[in-house]
Amino acid sequence: MSSNIRVQRICQHCSKEFTAKTTVTQYCGDNCAKRAYKQKVKAEKVAASNSETSGIRIKPIEEINAKPFLSIAETGKLLGISRRTVYRMLERNEISAGKAGKRTIIQRSAIDQIFKSK
Repeated sequence: MSSNIRVQRICQHCSKEFTAKTTVTQYCGDNCAKRAYKQKVKAEKVAASNSETSGIRIKPIEEINAKPFLSIAETGKLLGISRRTVYRMLERNEISAGKAGKRTIIQRSAIDQIFKSK
């Protein structure tokens, strides 16, 4: 059972007008269909890569949030400031810290108090 339908359409890929033999045809030919498919697959790969990258970027912050004690570098990452600024905050007694050997350790609750006091 063949159809004698002829519908004027515009190609979804190249935007040229063509005559379609069915009502669901989107592309003017096989080349446009293949190019559109490749473009769609490429866009999906880029989106997957971007979501993976954002997951990798967020992961260290989530790990830092789970720790009860933080180093100077971790405190800087968590607050979005430099290590030197963390040391300045320690000198001004804005953050309380303890020593474990040569390492300076800051309690997570001390960092939370900075924002509660202001």
